[in-house]
Amino acid sequence: MEAPLDLYRASREALIALIGRLREQTADQRQEIARLRAELATQRAEMTRLTERVGALLAALEPPADDDGAPRPTTMPGLKPVGKGRAPAPPHGRTRRARGYGRRRMAPTARQVHAVTRCPQCATGLRGGTIRRTREVIEVVPAPVVVTEHVYLERRCPRCGGRWLPGPELAGVVVGQGRLGGGLLSLIAVLREELRLPVERIQWYLAAVQGLRLSVGAIVGALHTVAARAAPVVTGLREAIRTSPVLHVDETGWREAGANGYVWTFSTPTQRVFVRGSRERTMLEREVGDAYTGVLVSDFYAAYTTYDGRHQYCWAHLLGDVADLVAQHREQPAVRGWADGVHAVYQRAAAHVAPNPAARRRARQDYETELGTLCAPYLGVTDAPQRGLCERITKHLHELFVFVEDPTVPPTNNAAERSLRHLVTCRKISGGTRSPAGTATKMALASLFGTWRLQGLNPLAQCRRLLTAPQV
Repeated sequence: MEAPLDLYRASREALIALIGRLREQTADQRQEIARLRAELATQRAEMTRLTERVGALLAALEPPADDDGAPRPTTMPGLKPVGKGRAPAPPHGRTRRARGYGRRRMAPTARQVHAVTRCPQCATGLRGGTIRRTREVIEVVPAPVVVTEHVYLERRCPRCGGRWLPGPELAGVVVGQGRLGGGLLSLIAVLREELRLPVERIQWYLAAVQGLRLSVGAIVGALHTVAARAAPVVTGLREAIRTSPVLHVDETGWREAGANGYVWTFSTPTQRVFVRGSRERTMLEREVGDAYTGVLVSDFYAAYTTYDGRHQYCWAHLLGDVADLVAQHREQPAVRGWADGVHAVYQRAAAHVAPNPAARRRARQDYETELGTLCAPYLGVTDAPQRGLCERITKHLHELFVFVEDPTVPPTNNAAERSLRHLVTCRKISGGTRSPAGTATKMALASLFGTWRLQGLNPLAQCRRLLTAPQV
């Protein structure tokens, strides 16, 4: 093996010879680079041709379209198609189930016996009998509100002359100095947050069913009381999301006193937190914090694209944009073929299972390479419809397949989308809130009840337990 040349002590002739060899190696490498570039251009052209071919074949397999562009039905009008995986209709002659087969009978709270006391023919008295059938009747009895007057007597000691008055002794019955009990406060909060009833409808319900007449201000004050009592719980939820290994984030519009704003949702598998503010990145930084080490799952909004931590972008949003692109360029087979290729890569990645972390890491790199190769021919091509999506995919390529390497990370942001659905419905009913205090109460109750809903707990029972538990 030739010893390395000492450049500080080498002679002029040795240095000239070394420079000559380096020039030859450089020329050989330039030729190899030119050959590889030509081969890459050929492969990209072939990939473009194949994607166009795939798109044309898929278009040929589609049913013929009507004049308005909608696919023409291939079955009888009015006949519902059989969904994929749906079991066929049962054959004729199958034994019918008994009437009320799927009805679950409840434990009776009272029993009423029906029997004939005298024989209709001879008027003889009848006793005993055999049960031949039963019938269940369920009824709701309107219960009037229970008003308890607590009277506090002052008593005088006949020996020392001291006068003694007992304390309130209402812990677990009411909150603070209020007059509404914990059960009533819980009912109002559930009617407002779970059933999404306006305050006037809650007022009507209490008067019609419970015989209780409360003012609008009393009902609003009850909601503020529940939110204030839940403040430590909501603070604990905000701390818990910062330690979760996976955090879903999304935002939606919310008006306050007529001014536009946004509600942010931070969701984990067991907690939900809602905060109103602007749509700037500072909201994300304030709630998540700089020390968050988990994976953030989000869409492609600009506030998330500058996030520096571990990130998983939502494939549902990406595939939705791909579908919109195909709908806008149905006449171009290349777009359809490229979209089909993107779908194929995602489906294989979503179905990938590997118990070995090293294997999952290699699989993630393979899917990134495959998707990047699929998008490479359209980068910088101004007349290619898929250029914009290809540039977006290439920019965030390393944040699209985190779910392959980490099975605890989902590929979509559906958890955040589902958490916002309840608030969106409330927004359509009320249009927002009227004051900062109302917004704070709404966000606290949404976080509290959203977490209970996510955990499958009874919100009425949980709210009553929260209000009747002793405060620390």
